[in-house]
Amino acid sequence: MAISSTRPNTLPALRRLLIVGSGGREHALSWGLRRCPSVDAVWIAPGNGGTSAQQVSIAETDAERLVEHCRTEAIDLVIVGPEAPLAAGLADSLRDAGIAVFGPGADGAQLEASKAWAKQLMQDAGIPTARHWAVSSEADALAVLEQVDSPLVVKADGLAAGKGVTVAESIAETKAAIQEAFGGRFGVAGTQLVLEERLQGPEVSVFALCDGERMELLPPAQDHKRLEEGDRGPNTGGMGAYAPAPLLDQDGLEQVRRIVLEPTVQALRGRGIDYRGVIYAGLMLTDDGPQVIEFNCRFGDPECQTLVPLLGPELALVLQACAHGRLDLAPTLTIDNHCSACIVAAAKGYPTATRTGDAINLSITTDAQLQLFHAGTRRDPSGALVSSGGRVLAVVAQGADFDQAFTAAYGGLEQVHFDGIHYRRDIGHQVRTD
Repeated sequence: MAISSTRPNTLPALRRLLIVGSGGREHALSWGLRRCPSVDAVWIAPGNGGTSAQQVSIAETDAERLVEHCRTEAIDLVIVGPEAPLAAGLADSLRDAGIAVFGPGADGAQLEASKAWAKQLMQDAGIPTARHWAVSSEADALAVLEQVDSPLVVKADGLAAGKGVTVAESIAETKAAIQEAFGGRFGVAGTQLVLEERLQGPEVSVFALCDGERMELLPPAQDHKRLEEGDRGPNTGGMGAYAPAPLLDQDGLEQVRRIVLEPTVQALRGRGIDYRGVIYAGLMLTDDGPQVIEFNCRFGDPECQTLVPLLGPELALVLQACAHGRLDLAPTLTIDNHCSACIVAAAKGYPTATRTGDAINLSITTDAQLQLFHAGTRRDPSGALVSSGGRVLAVVAQGADFDQAFTAAYGGLEQVHFDGIHYRRDIGHQVRTD
């Protein structure tokens, strides 16, 4: 979306929302945004088996039908959850129809849709990040590997559902990852690769709600990407998270704002991009300071599930203000001072050969500090709840400290049952003392 002059002097009424997506992130957003006192109705397209908002059977990439739904139902604000429809230009189609959207246009979504584009932007803007090489053939990639002569991080350039990264431990593993990618492992997402020098340090996720000029930072969170305990096994979309991550205190968060996020917004504007949505910076805290591992153009999953219960009822109005380019008109976003813990329950075979169709039995009782967010679930013709994806459910809990929060979350997970359930028992090991 090119730089726009459409910035109203007051925000319109906010009563009717549409959330686009079907995962746990979208379920958490629908749960959180309905807490805004002015919101009367929330639709979700297409939703999942546990969505309590009004479900709409429209695919997240069907821009024409989504625009029609917004007009029919007089939707005041659309929140686009996943990266694929953003990269495909859904927000552009909605804005062209005069509908307010929280989510960048296809131009801004390149932050996530092309790692090579994002790395070039960082390089041009002086944003700290690892040295990299963009390659479009196996021969070029292997030549870089031979020249560097050390293990590299291998990333598919395009969207690969959070699974397109190999952090190689050896030169042989790097070579194998290159060959697999160019052999078709990631489809079109892997026709170009970004090779990066390995950084060392803990990882943390920082989310900025952006109106194209200004931004509101959320508490930092920490994700757990690996499938198995001890941070072993293949990369996944995320097996759990916690917030606020103590790795970044307020001073550290302000440093990230100053050296990463503000230069990113300025660089986007310099390219004529009016970015209204989430800028998600995945950071590594190195001995030389924070460095960007990658950017995403949407809320993280499962970080979103972890963060939303900590955010006040003003969240919907803050997202609306971003969508209209007037974050300065938004109310102050209150942040709960509790700790939040999230554990993902995955299906048998995830992430490589996921089994679906398993019956799900839930005896969990949710309350103000214990939430259950559905992701890969659906209702069968009889109305029974069954698994339909790799990450099936997430149990989230808040407590006065992380021990309390994780005890409650794992206790809730004991009331979730389906054949082949898999979850890590060491989520939050960095902050737990029990």
